Amino acid sequence: MSRTTALSAATAGAALEATSIELRDLRDDDIVIDIAFAGICHSDIHQVREEWGTAIFPMVPGHEIAGVVSEVGNGVTRYKVGDRVGVGCMVDSCGECEYCKDGQEQFCTKGAVMTYNGKGYDGEETKGGYSQQVVVSERFAVRIPDALELDVAAPLLCAGITTFNPLKRWGAGPGTKVAVVGLGGLGHLGVKFAAALGAEVTVLSQTTSKEADSLKFGAVAHHATKDPETFEKLRGSFDLILNTVSANLPFDDYLSLLKPNGAMVNVGAPSDPSTFAAFSLIGGSKALAGSNIGGIPQTQEMLDFAAEHGIAAEIEKIGADKVNEAYDRVVNSDVRYRFVIDTATIGA
Repeated sequence: MSRTTALSAATAGAALEATSIELRDLRDDDIVIDIAFAGICHSDIHQVREEWGTAIFPMVPGHEIAGVVSEVGNGVTRYKVGDRVGVGCMVDSCGECEYCKDGQEQFCTKGAVMTYNGKGYDGEETKGGYSQQVVVSERFAVRIPDALELDVAAPLLCAGITTFNPLKRWGAGPGTKVAVVGLGGLGHLGVKFAAALGAEVTVLSQTTSKEADSLKFGAVAHHATKDPETFEKLRGSFDLILNTVSANLPFDDYLSLLKPNGAMVNVGAPSDPSTFAAFSLIGGSKALAGSNIGGIPQTQEMLDFAAEHGIAAEIEKIGADKVNEAYDRVVNSDVRYRFVIDTATIGA
């Protein structure tokens, strides 16, 4: 086995510190990726702080990975040394069930293997992208188009696919009106993708402090949800509401903003249960739904679409010494709009 340098949390809630970790021996279908950049997702924070149930420690977080192939296994056919690639939330699946065969590996009946805080089918614990290298099956790497710089592409591997998937599934496009709740790491990409798909986009945020950004990203309007008149003014306005915030919302108020047959789709994951009245759905034949990440084929589709339409994450690039501070800033919504770690600084 070879070794690399990574940021690791020793226990739940512990500060991330540079450490040496082992990489598995190269299998026939494996590639080694020299990681250039790793995005910080709010789910990294939830898992490092063990807010989503029991976690595996020591933990190397990170599932927004962008880098360059530096070595390939004997059986690799998709990539060669020097290729620009990314890795998202999964690193393995059975490859044989109906969902895997349909390119929806996230629903693998055997259970998809997560990029970190997971265990492979061989029982080995997975380590994520806050690292200088990662070893992964070629099936779970995607090609990053040349039109996308690696630093702004990294967040697309989670935040990008998480918003692109529901927008595609629920028909965002010409003639539709889409509201995006929250203009954060997920929300700003939701706005960009929805606008590029041809929808008329409105941002719903607590205040109007980010209105200029909303319009720059492609929205036609921005409304403050702290203003009670917003919900009266916009009643029955939207075909689709994409909720990107990890906080409990008054769902009945938001459902009132949907047109009949409209849908509110949630990609944010608050820690506490939420409630709503059934009649908020029944009266207008509305849907309240959730959405997962997409499979590998759709992740590649998303990256190609982003490159074609000039869509990139808005980032604040940081060194490894700023990651623990960045975690607190993410929780306090103090980032516009995604932190990205320059992995060359790990252990420097």
